[in-house]
Amino acid sequence: MEPRMAQAAARLARQENEIKLLTAEIERLKNFGCLGISPSLEGLRDENAKLKYRLNFLRKSLQEERSKTAKSMININSCLQEIFGAAIQAAYPDLENPPLVVTPSQQPKFGDYQCNSAMGITQILLKTKEQKVSPREIAEQITKNIPANECIEKVEIAGPGFINVHLRKDFVSKQLSSLLMNGVQPPAVGKRKKVVVDFSSPNIAKEMHVGHLRSTIIGESMCRLFEFAGYDVLRLNHLGDWGTQFGMLIAHLQDKFPDYLTVSPPIGDLQAFYKESKRRFDTEEEFKKRAYQCVVLLQSKNPDFIKAWELICDVSRKEFQKIYNCLDITLIERGESFYQEMMKDIVKEFEDKGFVQVDDGRKIVFVPGFPVPLTIMKSDGGYTYDTSDLAALRHRLCEEKADILIYVVDSGQSVHLQTVFAAGQMIGWYDPKVTRVTHAAFGVVLGEDNMHAVLTAEELRAAQTSVAFGCIKYADLSHNRLNDYVFSFDKMLDDRGNTAAYLLYAFTRIRAIARLANIDEEMLRKAAREEVLVLDHEKEWKLGKCILRFPEILQKILEDLLLHTLCDYLYELATTFTEFYDNCYCVEKDRQSGQIVKVNMWRLLLCEATAMIMAKGFDILGIKPVQRM
Repeated sequence: MEPRMAQAAARLARQENEIKLLTAEIERLKNFGCLGISPSLEGLRDENAKLKYRLNFLRKSLQEERSKTAKSMININSCLQEIFGAAIQAAYPDLENPPLVVTPSQQPKFGDYQCNSAMGITQILLKTKEQKVSPREIAEQITKNIPANECIEKVEIAGPGFINVHLRKDFVSKQLSSLLMNGVQPPAVGKRKKVVVDFSSPNIAKEMHVGHLRSTIIGESMCRLFEFAGYDVLRLNHLGDWGTQFGMLIAHLQDKFPDYLTVSPPIGDLQAFYKESKRRFDTEEEFKKRAYQCVVLLQSKNPDFIKAWELICDVSRKEFQKIYNCLDITLIERGESFYQEMMKDIVKEFEDKGFVQVDDGRKIVFVPGFPVPLTIMKSDGGYTYDTSDLAALRHRLCEEKADILIYVVDSGQSVHLQTVFAAGQMIGWYDPKVTRVTHAAFGVVLGEDNMHAVLTAEELRAAQTSVAFGCIKYADLSHNRLNDYVFSFDKMLDDRGNTAAYLLYAFTRIRAIARLANIDEEMLRKAAREEVLVLDHEKEWKLGKCILRFPEILQKILEDLLLHTLCDYLYELATTFTEFYDNCYCVEKDRQSGQIVKVNMWRLLLCEATAMIMAKGFDILGIKPVQRM
């Protein structure tokens, strides 16, 4: 049995055992009459019905578990980690948490994977037991204790103690056949968890600048990945739809469109409207006073002012939705206004637990390890962004019951968010050992002159005429999100190198190979069931292994949330395919007539497997490929 199936096998065994017990219990109930026992007939029927219901449920669950386990793509790296983990445990049973380092080999002469744990174990033995053992001796002990498995052909010790691992070709061929027959399935990730992702979050009445666009693209892709992996995902848009700025916007609305309550105001350009109101707020004292009065009336839920607020928000929503539609983004709106009614309870909870200090009339909370306190109530009794963010955190943890909570917000908010998370932990809303709360920070987007870039509606429309939206997304996602990057249409539309344009073109070329050989989908499905994928040529072998690294790439991203790893992998897969295609004939033609004389079906299946992985990769990135270009 593959090591990675150990947990699934244990679950299946427990369910099978319970089924046996339930079946025996049902038989026992049937025999009551034979034994001369006369319990209540109605009670017997009820108990019998409940047991049968439970039995049917378990049988169905067992079938689903078996089906899921059988179809899940194997994470070869995880398999090897389990194998070498067992070998190290057997060789050195007294070592606690020994280092387990398994990576793909960078060169074919070093095998397919490498286990580089021996050097680390040498250091541990020297420090903890004062034993001086060479890494090579440790590597030999590890290899002697490798358990029986179906994926390793042989191991070799190289250099000071590197263990080079060679995979079995029949194992790789079997996994590729499974991929072709079952489709691209997610790796087994254990219990289904709830993931809440906070992303996009533009501000009402302001333009959606590229920073918000970056959050939107990264957040959407993260959601797609977690959904593919089988998690329950909630996508939240934390709109900036509340605050003092609405006072000046409502005051300006009243002046410019006095009949707004009965006639919908034709606000064509909300950004210009915002700038006009801000200019008046900064230069007209009377207007400023009235703006503050409007804030008070809005916060007291005066119907006329709520109506004005809704009108302004709706204009912004329509503009945002145009961009979301273009980029195929799905979000549930829960802006700052959603949490307003919860803020009083937030302040009370922190007060009741003794965390609140009063400073100049303000109510503040100091969090250990953070020098700047959170202000949860202003001296005038108003709430702050800190209060709003604490309310949102509490709702997501305590009401939505999130197991994983991800904030896709620019790196400039890092200290603030870490303080809020620490406050939530301090007050007891979550335990970081149980619940994962993460800030997926990202750098700023710069124009080619290294100034902050703003993507205009005209630029978005211009981009739409090419492979555009995919190129915009990929240009963002292919960069490490922690770094700043330069926004350049020329680079993102380049059909050379690691770009969407190159990968989309490569994908259409791969899809065209079978089509031009007159091989349809049904013929490929039949071949997948019957053909053995021969991997004798070094380029076939290299491509087959590259295809099967997909699950370990996804597992890594689920852990570190760095999506550029997927982009790098897709580019590596495309270039590896090109090497294969240039060296291995898939379709052989007569040089004179151009007629097809031979179709190497196992190689067409490698083409198909490559395309399937690329298509799923594109889907996770939110990119729609085409079959022809």
